[in-house]
Amino acid sequence: MASASIIEQRDNAPVFGNYIAGSWKASQSGETYENRNPANPSELIGRFASSAKGDVEDAVSAAAEAAGPWGTTSAIARANLLYKASEILASRVNEVGRDLSREEGKTLKEGIGETTRAVQILRYFAGEIQQPIGEHYPSMSPTTFLFTLREPIGVCAIITPWNFPIAIPAWKIVPALAFGNTVVFKPASLTPLCAVHLTEALAEAGLPAGVLNMVTGSASAVGDPLVTDERVLAVSFTGSNSVGNQIKKMAGERGAKVQLELGGKNPAIVLADADLDHAVTQVINGAMMSSGQKCTATSRAIVDRRIAAEVTQRLADKVGALRMGDPLEDTTQIGPLVSADAAERVSGEIDRARSEGVALVAGGSKPDGLNGGHFVTPTLFGDVAPDSRLGQEELFGPVLGVITVDNVDEAIAVANKVRYGLSASIFTRDIGKALGFIQKIQAGIVHVNSETAGAEPHVPFGGYKGSSSYSREQGKAAREFYTQVKTVYLDPPPGA
Repeated sequence: MASASIIEQRDNAPVFGNYIAGSWKASQSGETYENRNPANPSELIGRFASSAKGDVEDAVSAAAEAAGPWGTTSAIARANLLYKASEILASRVNEVGRDLSREEGKTLKEGIGETTRAVQILRYFAGEIQQPIGEHYPSMSPTTFLFTLREPIGVCAIITPWNFPIAIPAWKIVPALAFGNTVVFKPASLTPLCAVHLTEALAEAGLPAGVLNMVTGSASAVGDPLVTDERVLAVSFTGSNSVGNQIKKMAGERGAKVQLELGGKNPAIVLADADLDHAVTQVINGAMMSSGQKCTATSRAIVDRRIAAEVTQRLADKVGALRMGDPLEDTTQIGPLVSADAAERVSGEIDRARSEGVALVAGGSKPDGLNGGHFVTPTLFGDVAPDSRLGQEELFGPVLGVITVDNVDEAIAVANKVRYGLSASIFTRDIGKALGFIQKIQAGIVHVNSETAGAEPHVPFGGYKGSSSYSREQGKAAREFYTQVKTVYLDPPPGA
């Protein structure tokens, strides 16, 4: 990979720099950290800048200096640049998708699909910023022209997770840039190469120096000084509830705008009248694809007691048939977890559930013989108690629990009895029950007869309760976070 982002080669591995003020450069300390393939940890993908407060200050300074000129750049010019970036990224979809699979562990099909989604996001916002952005209101005065404008906020901090290492950065960074803001981007330390690819596409499209800056490193060394910098006026974060709450406190204390997308404990309700072949396939896809490492992944199958035994057996059959292995192989359906720590944590949760007497139906092991990769066998538990840890806590791995209920009302009550409210689905042929579910479920994303995972880029994304800060991302909703409203009373001079 020959690229301006590679600042040197060391021990046959590329060393990638930060992107600050239009240039790729080493961290001030010169220190780096390793990025390895979770399916084959002996493969060193590259070394990345291990940054600290001084690097963040340089990046914020560059963004602050660029904020004025970029904020007054015409929307059409910004649109053209974003579309050009989409063309650059589209020409590299296979390469970037492969790198995504190498550093995150998703299958190659999923990696290419996620990269394609980032292309779609760039194209969507290239069009969205050419839409009307203000409103005209009637005034009490017949001579007053009363209207609103939307203007950029200024410097935005974007802090993204590892599980969607190019799609989530795109759906945060692209609207921020589209609406005239400048950005300091801190990607997840586990998946920095995808961040480099996205940054390169935008830089090569002609983004002015300082408009987008990328700084890699740990959350404490990079994230904390970024969130507390007074020049950063908005912070958008996706990740864990614990970190999100810290960011809310740190940024909120100084009055910065904060957007949080956090965890989920997503239910799929299967009623007795459902098409079981379809329902089981969708539940497995929602629970197991991407090794369950999605905030919208299905982790609870809430099933009518009359069909629970049949559904559990069907789920077990499908779980046992999933092909686990190298994500770059065409036949692989389930790749590794993102890191050794993640695999150890999920394996520990499985062991804990077994020790507590929860019925293990399928899986439950940490396989050997896969190049030392961070694999956890897809796992199914039956007869899960709704109030148990397995029924309440987000595991973020390929683990599904079956909870049995007597009717749709109990199913919805169980579904709602968690601290999260991101995504939920129901499988039924009864339109009345489906409409009742839509009305009563406490979730920001609702699916009828489809899996809980998956979201299209042109509609709002976000959750209820502990799953978000009650804000929404993507689509037209992105404008609400990345702009501020100015109300204008325009009167003619006396005698005019």
